[in-house]
Amino acid sequence: MSVKAKYYDAIVAPIITEKATILSEHNQVIFEVPVKATKPEIKEAVEQLFKVTVEAVNTIRQKGKTKKFRGHTGRRKDIKKAIVTLKDGDTIDIASGL
Repeated sequence: MSVKAKYYDAIVAPIITEKATILSEHNQVIFEVPVKATKPEIKEAVEQLFKVTVEAVNTIRQKGKTKKFRGHTGRRKDIKKAIVTLKDGDTIDIASGL
């Protein structure tokens, strides 16, 4: 496994919602990360992939909802979100991709 692949495994996808857009005004970006990812792994991956300085990483574990579809009960997957606070002056343009 290459070094760059390790960083891509630590970040699943950016989360683009209304709340995430509001947080981006305060130098914060939200990513979906694997449930087993740790804060130091997330910090290193963001710094290496986007060439920015990370000040803090806060994580949230969101339990999957139980939903019904055509009479069958199912469950959405559990996800973990990482709110990454960047140093003043650093930005990540989510729309451009990597």
